[in-house]
Amino acid sequence: PFAGYRAVITDDPLEIPLEAQGLSSFGANHVVAGWENERLVAHELAHQWFGNSLTAAHWRDIWLHEGFACYSECLWSQSSGGPSADKHARTHHARLSKLPQDLVLADPGPALMFDDRVYKRGALTLHVLRNLSGDRAFFSMLRAWTASRAHGLVDTDAFLTHAQAFTDARVAERLDKWLHTRKLPPLPS
Repeated sequence: PFAGYRAVITDDPLEIPLEAQGLSSFGANHVVAGWENERLVAHELAHQWFGNSLTAAHWRDIWLHEGFACYSECLWSQSSGGPSADKHARTHHARLSKLPQDLVLADPGPALMFDDRVYKRGALTLHVLRNLSGDRAFFSMLRAWTASRAHGLVDTDAFLTHAQAFTDARVAERLDKWLHTRKLPPLPS
């Protein structure tokens, strides 16, 4: 969504990569072959759209950054011949179901806003929406979301309203438990 994009590789190892508008920084330890590092590239690149071009209007909506970036990892895996997005979703769900059920995705609060459960549950919420809408409608919705909100502020309600225009399913109703309850809902088959 910007005029250019650069990746910087530091000589030093970094605990985690970091993105900014038009730039991602990776440590030397992130340029080793393997899925764990490859997914980080997809994640940080996705933030150019979800986080830098479309920026959460309120911190409570941080899932709109991290859930989208995490789901981008799943989509990249599927596109590049790795496990499907559905397989990743089922793995994430199985892991999250064993963790404390004390997080509300659409308002995790300051202490939990960068908890890995926000990332994974956000990705699961998008996966549920994709299954609800179908691939064609889901990806059309994403393209329209990033185009219509480019370089602006977004929030959960605006996203739900936007997504609703691409499906006959009741989006807000179907995603309510994913967004507004502490207990992790079952993942639809």
